Amino acid sequence: MKKFLIAMFIIASMSAMAQEGHRHGPRHAEDPLTPEQMATLQTKKMTLALDLTEKQQEQIQEFHLENNKLRREKMESRKEDRADSPRKELSADEKFAMQNERLDRMIASKEKLKSILNQEQFEKWEKLMHHKKGRKHKRDQNRRGKR
Repeated sequence: MKKFLIAMFIIASMSAMAQEGHRHGPRHAEDPLTPEQMATLQTKKMTLALDLTEKQQEQIQEFHLENNKLRREKMESRKEDRADSPRKELSADEKFAMQNERLDRMIASKEKLKSILNQEQFEKWEKLMHHKKGRKHKRDQNRRGKR
């Protein structure tokens, strides 16, 4: 009987620990950052990395603010869609349209940054983004291996 109770206690404690979610960072915070706060932080990081002028900082701030507002709107609409119908499978055309729209936004963003930054800053920014993308890819591969 004593062994049975100990076994039940261990199983109950393990299942309680397994269900506890560990979400860290601003994306998963209960009180997420506003688009304005995110834009300010992103602009300051770019200023440190690229030595932006005051005029460039203002333009980059507006650029980040637009992107963050759009991202927030998309996130809210996805939340509403998930609430309406969970696990809705997208058709091939819908997937294509979404990816095409995302890539168009990325191209437009790159062009806008190219017009704001000088040639040296833009090359440095591209190098930073390429390095960041590589780190993300490596992190994703590590996660897949641990499953």
